Amino acid sequence: MNIGIVNDLPLAVEAMRRAIARRPEHRVLWVATDGAQAVELCAAQPPDVVLMDLIMPKFDGIEATRRIMRSERPCAILIVTSCIGANAWRVFEAMGAGALDAVDTPRLGDGAAGDTTRLLLAKIDQIGRLLDAPGGTRLAGTASRAGGGPLVAIGASAGGPGALASILGGLPADFSAPIVIVQHVDRAFAEGMAQWLDGQTPLAVRVAREGDRPQPGVALLAATDDHLRITRAGTLEYTREPAATPYRPSVDVFFNSLTEHWPGRVIGVLLTGMGRDGAIGLKALRMKGYHTIAQDEATSAVYGMPKAAATLGAARAILPLGRIAGELAALARI
Repeated sequence: MNIGIVNDLPLAVEAMRRAIARRPEHRVLWVATDGAQAVELCAAQPPDVVLMDLIMPKFDGIEATRRIMRSERPCAILIVTSCIGANAWRVFEAMGAGALDAVDTPRLGDGAAGDTTRLLLAKIDQIGRLLDAPGGTRLAGTASRAGGGPLVAIGASAGGPGALASILGGLPADFSAPIVIVQHVDRAFAEGMAQWLDGQTPLAVRVAREGDRPQPGVALLAATDDHLRITRAGTLEYTREPAATPYRPSVDVFFNSLTEHWPGRVIGVLLTGMGRDGAIGLKALRMKGYHTIAQDEATSAVYGMPKAAATLGAARAILPLGRIAGELAALARI
């Protein structure tokens, strides 16, 4: 893959160059030392992926990500910055603007098997699989839905944190339906993202644990690199299978498990994101008679997943982000 590096620190740039050089299939296309230059280079020489720092001159990585993703030539962005934990809120802001993931800057002198180099290359490989993925998992059956209260199932990827904050923040404090969220996010950031989202909404937001049951008025966030499923007993479980999917955790896997095992109604929502994950699962939900919603193009940071859903006819409603919370509140009262 062709890779653009955006970082104003020469040592960090050199560390990334050395890491990338370990893979002959990757090459550094260009290096930008600030956000403004990155936006210009992405337009002039579009890379396959950008390794974006967060704190830089002129404008930071969050604003650079926002401008690149809104341009005519958007591309995959991986946040690569020092002290990820201390910069967690900036990471979530960048992911809300369209970045796919985040990882610590590799260290100079880190060997091929060193943690920081290995993690960076693993993230680049994961994005490569995402870009190449044909998408999709098998459709679930079409048995009639059972009665009972609704569960809100939300899938999101690039741009998701900001969209989720908007929706959860727009729900009333007495919103009674359980919510389960599958957001493409590394396990290292899931707990912090749940805490961040918890501060954006009157509802309780926490990570989903093995054996949890969806609870009214509580939003549970998938918290590992394994897939989240609902079991026949109505509890949540994590599973490595299917292993081949490039999306971990997979929205399709969770949506399809609901068609098989959830005894009540489901409201399926597919938000901004790169690729096609969730589109076939949303279609399966609609085929079973559930209400399904996809975010519209104008308000999506990355119009990939919801576009795939719209193309399949998976969404009963295609809505701007600002209307989704109100729609959920109305549907939950039915």
